[in-house]
Amino acid sequence: MACFEERDGCIILSVRVVPRASKDGIRGVLGDALKVRIQAPPVEGKANAYLVKFLSKQWKIPRRDIEILSGETGRNKRLRILNPSPELRAELLSFGEE
Repeated sequence: MACFEERDGCIILSVRVVPRASKDGIRGVLGDALKVRIQAPPVEGKANAYLVKFLSKQWKIPRRDIEILSGETGRNKRLRILNPSPELRAELLSFGEE
């Protein structure tokens, strides 16, 4: 099952966040979500801000192009990525093949 869908020129991405990890990284697909490990604690929105910052840096896209649609207080989140590049699409598709 794909961890993302394309809608209206955007990517809607399902993410499973693992906070307080020893190091940051994308660990592939878990069920129908992309598993992302981050070092930030899940306190007062710090993990959400850190997640957006990490993905922005990882995929070389502006932070303003990543929006959390749902799951702000949980580990399962849905993100909207505006103006996705063909490289980002290809990378997301490659996670589904692993």
